[in-house]
Amino acid sequence: MDLMSEKKSKSKVFAERLFSTLLLWAIVTGMFLSDSPWAFAGFMVLLGAAASREYFAMAKKAGSPCLYKFGFISSTLYLLVVGYLLASEGSAALEKISVISGAAIAGVVISAFTIQLKDPVEDDKSLVSVASTVIGFLYIAYLFGFMARLCFISPAEEGIGVPGKWLIIWVVAVTKFTDMGAYITGSLIGKNKMIPHISPGKTWEGFVGALFWAQLAGCGLYALLPDALSVLGGWHHVVILGFILALLAVVGDLAESIIKRSLKAKDSGQTLPGIGGALDLIDSLCFTAPALYFYIIWVIQ
Repeated sequence: MDLMSEKKSKSKVFAERLFSTLLLWAIVTGMFLSDSPWAFAGFMVLLGAAASREYFAMAKKAGSPCLYKFGFISSTLYLLVVGYLLASEGSAALEKISVISGAAIAGVVISAFTIQLKDPVEDDKSLVSVASTVIGFLYIAYLFGFMARLCFISPAEEGIGVPGKWLIIWVVAVTKFTDMGAYITGSLIGKNKMIPHISPGKTWEGFVGALFWAQLAGCGLYALLPDALSVLGGWHHVVILGFILALLAVVGDLAESIIKRSLKAKDSGQTLPGIGGALDLIDSLCFTAPALYFYIIWVIQ
């Protein structure tokens, strides 16, 4: 009976994961076919808002001091503003968004301390409440917002709605191949634990595999689409970025592990049945997207 239940359970998980994967691919395909800035920006906003809700919901469920409503609302509003400006103005909005982002960070920090004034100070709970709220905003809303910026990092040419759409595919592929490479290599030959106190399953062999698979994805896509990915600046930048993004993808994955272990949560949520929450989906991208954006701005352009 237990064996039958286990088989049904595995079948159910597989079916849910297949459904979620097909749904994601259907959405991405629809976005590419439409080439609509509003579709790309809207999807980024939805993912970011869902991940923010999961973060603050995890904190609330764990009883961790946090300004849950303020954190979620401020994160969602920021993502909406960024998404609206990019969809309506394209690359012309990037400088304006940089200014708005600075103001938003300052506003969130000041507001969090101001709101906390209504409660008496009890040990370190007030400080933890402010810190966890600010971290939630920075970690998800601010960092993931760079995914939307990458869509419009170059001016749109005539007839092209989203100039950076292939760049989005590239950074997602490198990031996810890093995760996949670490898992496959670690499962096959992994013996030496990497950071057992954070993630017992991570191994050094898996880490090496992650670096290899990241290069495979990055170089492979660039070889296939050199014109569409010309913003990357050439092969030497592609290889360098492959290593940088792979390292940050691993750190990004471990960063969410720190959060989940601290809050005693197995998954960030069930937004995507069989896969987990939206935060599980974008955790590494929150680290790789800003790095790619600033590399292009500061080194390539």
